[in-house]
Parts: sequence; C-alpha cells; structure tokens
Amino acid sequence: MKVIVCGPIAYGSLEEIRLIQKILEEEGYNVIDQFKVSEMDYSCVKDFRDKKDVAEKIVKNDFTFIDECDILVALCDSPSFGTAIEIFYAKMHGKTVVVLSESPQPSPWPIAFADAIVRSLNELKLVLSKYVK
Repeated sequence: MKVIVCGPIAYGSLEEIRLIQKILEEEGYNVIDQFKVSEMDYSCVKDFRDKKDVAEKIVKNDFTFIDECDILVALCDSPSFGTAIEIFYAKMHGKTVVVLSESPQPSPWPIAFADAIVRSLNELKLVLSKYVK
C-alpha cells in the first residue's frame, strides 16, 4: 500500500508531513516522499508570481507521485490551494483520500472529497489499518 502525505507547505506543515511520513513508515506503509528531491522543498519561497517555471515543476512532481499512490493523506488544519487541488486530483484518479483535520474544519471542500475524515494521528493509524499494507 503506497501512501503519500500532503499538506500546506506554505503555512509551515513540512515538519508535520515529515513526522507523519516517519510514523507511517514505522507502521509498515510504503510512504512516497515527494520531497526526496531537495529542490521540491519550497517552504522558503514566499512569492511564486515570478517563479512560474518552478511552480509548474512542483505541481508536475506532486501529480506524478499522486499517480503512484494508493492513498493520499491530506493535512487540512490550514487552508491550502495546493492541498485542495491534490485532494481533487487524487479523487479524479481513483485514489483513496483520508483527511486529517485535528481542528474544526470550516470548509466543506476537503470533507466532500474525503473517503475518511480523522481527527488525530491515532485515528489515522486506525483508519489506514483497514487497508492492506
């Protein structure tokens, strides 16, 4: 079972993504690391308006890895254009989407496209355990 963890990089979730990737690997999941190429960590970029080529490369990279996954785990505690599009793209390509939202979720969008909604890391592990590793 290949799992990818996505979340709002521009809002500081890279460390949380890395932590969840590590925990899921320890649980026996095959975790896809979309940041394994160092230039894909764009957490330091504050303005993409003059970086269209970089933006396109990042999006293509993410879509390629989503194509390879079975399950997309989306961190949805902060709003993110990227995470929303990753959720939509995954669903349109037949992937399972699990939304992790520890805080109340004021937007219907991630919920509407989720196959499962979890409120904690423990609940995430429980839901993922229902899928074959």
